[in-house]
Amino acid sequence: MAGEDPFRSLNRYPPPGVDARAPNIARVYDAFLGGKDNFAADRQVVDSVLQVTPDAPAIARANRDFLRRAVRYLVGEAKLTQLLDIGSGLPTAGNVHEIAHELNPSVHTVYVDNDPVVHVHGQALLADAVTTEVVTADLRRPMEIVDHPEVRKFLDFSQPVGLLLTAVMHHVDDKDDPDAIMARLRDVLPRGSYLVISSFARPGPEYPAEEELVEEIERIMHDQLGSGHWREADAVRSWFGDWTLVEPGLAPLALWRPDETDGPPLITHGMIGGVARKD
Repeated sequence: MAGEDPFRSLNRYPPPGVDARAPNIARVYDAFLGGKDNFAADRQVVDSVLQVTPDAPAIARANRDFLRRAVRYLVGEAKLTQLLDIGSGLPTAGNVHEIAHELNPSVHTVYVDNDPVVHVHGQALLADAVTTEVVTADLRRPMEIVDHPEVRKFLDFSQPVGLLLTAVMHHVDDKDDPDAIMARLRDVLPRGSYLVISSFARPGPEYPAEEELVEEIERIMHDQLGSGHWREADAVRSWFGDWTLVEPGLAPLALWRPDETDGPPLITHGMIGGVARKD
């Protein structure tokens, strides 16, 4: 999904329906990654977090590296040909379908995000794609995603699907019942499917200084962005249900199957992730 900026080529920036005055999850993440599709309100959130911890961009990059390795596992080792990326965020180099197509050009990928900015990018940059689609829908209403006609057009739910939820579940509030959301998504997928999750995780009482840091960052995220939850590792583990975790299990992102392209890990705390199979 890399290429020229479709907003500016259409002379509509921001695009209709987008409030540039309020920070947005996808655009804040884009700003952490050094992207260009974000506004002053998004960069203010980043600046506030960076004043507390300069490690934040490294954590965002670690998540992108984890996503790359997970997709390569799904397509290369697990031989999946269908991927559903919920909470996909804004396009950046090395998107899911690009990584997948390096190994198998026939893989079908559907991106889902609730941000209209993501949809505008996707429609412009995937105009000629026959195996990739972008859909606007909300993770908090999972069955609307599963039953979406474009999702059903591109994915066959009678065959294994790779479901990716990277850096998105920590933006789901407890009142929206993340456990129920995950249960519904797991139930609809057939045997042989895989689930990829990465999420903010609390460092634990053995790291009191980091616990204080997390609380401050969490406060900033809630005050300025309205979301962002650091949960216990057991809570993240529960979202995989009874699916079988692929080795090395749930781990700090930089330690999940690192490869030679990663170099030494820049950071090993802040987020955890894993991949699991439905047997």
